[in-house]
Amino acid sequence: MSAEVIWLKSSYSGGAAGECVEVALCWSKSSYSGGAAGDCVEVAALPHIVHIRDSKRPQGPRLAVPADAWAYFVAFTSVG
Repeated sequence: MSAEVIWLKSSYSGGAAGECVEVALCWSKSSYSGGAAGDCVEVAALPHIVHIRDSKRPQGPRLAVPADAWAYFVAFTSVG
């Protein structure tokens, strides 16, 4: 599983010399994603929230869900 780290500046940070807080999201591609032009889903898991995006459009829309909901989803989809 490959990972990419992206740093995000907090919306509460000030201007040029203001106080700045950054948060890192470490994006990992799903092992179920296809090859070169296949379906690719990436997740960035934090302790209480999981971010989900389409790897073909990393700057596009993202979905954020509570970590417990993600854990339930993963457990549910792996049954069968």
